Amino acid sequence: MRLSKVAALALIVGATGSMSASPALAASDCSKLVELANWGENSTGDISVASGQSCLFPITMRGTVTSSEIFQKPAHGKLKKLNATTYEYKAKARYKGSDSFAIKATGQGPTASGTSVITVNATIK
Repeated sequence: MRLSKVAALALIVGATGSMSASPALAASDCSKLVELANWGENSTGDISVASGQSCLFPITMRGTVTSSEIFQKPAHGKLKKLNATTYEYKAKARYKGSDSFAIKATGQGPTASGTSVITVNATIK
């Protein structure tokens, strides 16, 4: 439901043209390269985001996510849990460089089940 409100806000602001930075960018998925693992195995991923901007990071492991939580907070941005499968990362304004965070998720897939830690390395441009 929260995603629908964000998308509706982006449409309203986009239609009025009153802001120079489009909130629609905040609702888009992070540009990412993720090494997927089976449930019970850890995985890593890389994302890219502009300084001061935010993007969505969905958990894309095969199967069903039953729970998740922030395992390691980022040092140069904020990570917010939207629901069990989606997080929003916002890079600190005027910061350019690298950041990292980790999400611990539990789920069940077609071949395995268990808890995995997904470590994400962010490049902030």
